[in-house]
This record gives sequence, C-alpha cells and structure tokens, in this order.
Amino acid sequence: MKNARSYKRMKNTSKFISLILRHKPEVIGISLDEHGWADVEELIAGVNRSEGHFLDMETLEEIVRMDEKQRYSFNEDHTLIRANQGHSIPVDVELEEKTPPDVLWHGTGEKYVSSIDMQGLIPKSRLYVHLSSDVETAKKVGSRHGKPVIYQIDCRKMTEDGFRFYLSANKVWLTKAVPAEYLSKKG
Repeated sequence: MKNARSYKRMKNTSKFISLILRHKPEVIGISLDEHGWADVEELIAGVNRSEGHFLDMETLEEIVRMDEKQRYSFNEDHTLIRANQGHSIPVDVELEEKTPPDVLWHGTGEKYVSSIDMQGLIPKSRLYVHLSSDVETAKKVGSRHGKPVIYQIDCRKMTEDGFRFYLSANKVWLTKAVPAEYLSKKG
C-alpha cells in the first residue's frame, strides 16, 4: 500500500512539474530561459512551497529517468532541467530540423475529426503539432481523448512542399501544422 501511495504521489508531482516546465513556471515563482531551461534548485524549492508536493534531487532524477514518455531532460551537470516538447509558452528548445519518414501518424479523439478534416492539424495551445512514428503510439495518444481516430500524414509530400519537421529529444516528431490535404484516416 505504501508503494502505491508513493507511486501516485510521484506521478502527481511529475504532472505538476510538466505544468510548470511546459506552461506555467510562474505558478511556483520561477522563470525559464529562452530555451526552456529551469534552474533545478529553484524548481525543487518552488515545488516544495506548493501544497501537496514534495521534491528532492533524488526524486526529481527518478521522475526524469522513469518517465515513459521521456518528457524531461537535464543538462550535463543536472543543474538545469526542461521539458522536451509540448510547451504553450514561447521557448526555443533548440530542435534540430530533420527529414521525417515518408509517413507519420497522429492519434486524436473522435470528437475532433470534423474540425481536423476541415482545417487539418493545428497546434492549438501548443507551439507544434505532435506526430508519432508508429500507429500504436498514435492509438495510445488518441485513446486519451476518447475513441481513437488515427490519421496518416504524407510527410514525403509535405517535405517536397517546403514544410519543416523537427525531432524532439524524446523522439516525438513536430511540425507547425498539417493541412488537411496531407491527411488520410487509417481504418
């Protein structure tokens, strides 16, 4: 029972850190630099001032190591931390432009299909549209939004037409938008 409580507490703290590093650093009174980096000591102190959360360096390192989506990165000496992608605040996480595979995938919920079919994939509150390398990952992502719908993206054509793609540190493909003409529903 103690381990289950500990795991749940760590998961809640991880979600809180995600909120801070992607969207609202001001919630704990810290700021991110232009590349999205936060000072680790300031992050720990800020989280510990928040009700219901406890964080020390050992726990933070475990959160980063165990995160199945690899959301976070440390700098070399672990004095700075940032979210790898998913920001709604303007930061440059120093993404390297890459040539994508010919096809990538995007999972969403059924409720978004008519909007996507009309306007394509747009980042909404984020800086980029997130794309998956495989159907299974896209299906998992789509399942978070209800009954999943999977879109196939014609990246070869998009690249030929001048669209740019980036690969985040945790292997999520990113692009600014995917117009509807490059999409087809799978299944």
